[in-house]
Amino acid sequence: MPKEHGDTKGQGGTRYTDAQATWDKRYTRDDYLFGTLPNAFLAGQAMRLDSGQSALCVADGEGRNSVWLARQGLKVSAFDISPVGVEKARKLAAMQHVKVDYEISDVANWRWPEAAFDVVAAIFVQFADPELRAFMFKAMLKSLKPGGLLLVQGYTPKQLEYKTGGPPQVEHLYTEALLREAFGACEIIELCAHESEIDEGAQHNGISALIDLIARKPA
Repeated sequence: MPKEHGDTKGQGGTRYTDAQATWDKRYTRDDYLFGTLPNAFLAGQAMRLDSGQSALCVADGEGRNSVWLARQGLKVSAFDISPVGVEKARKLAAMQHVKVDYEISDVANWRWPEAAFDVVAAIFVQFADPELRAFMFKAMLKSLKPGGLLLVQGYTPKQLEYKTGGPPQVEHLYTEALLREAFGACEIIELCAHESEIDEGAQHNGISALIDLIARKPA
């Protein structure tokens, strides 16, 4: 199984070897690092979602996306490596009067139940090096039900020019070819690289080089 973290660099280029401690430190603040509103790409998929569906948010941080999905009437599970982030996510869910099943876990060691979710969302999960990313993408597909919907947004290598969020390592960023290869067995509904302005709290702010994937697992 791949390692969750190693001698790598976090946002801003600072080296760290303990991912949990790094994210705990980032989330230890009065406000929400990425804000409390959902990711715009995810919110734009509302018409594809149905109340009562089961959903998984991968590496959900402080809960903005899982809480939004729960507000749409979905039964949501989410996990993150940071206990501080998960605690803030639980507080956000309580403030929004929704229920989300939160767990503290890293990507490599989460349980990844088979064919359990109608929707799997992975929004800016770009701490993963190529080995961990390959494991994560396969695990996400494993956990999707046949006919389930996969929603992914991330940064492309051009983001290194903008420096408005994301990791500084090009190997952690997504390309159309990479996503098409990883999810080529699915029906690709949309795969689009674009440059857009985003406003997601203190950490994601400004013109950004993004890539969106909407795919459906074969029934």
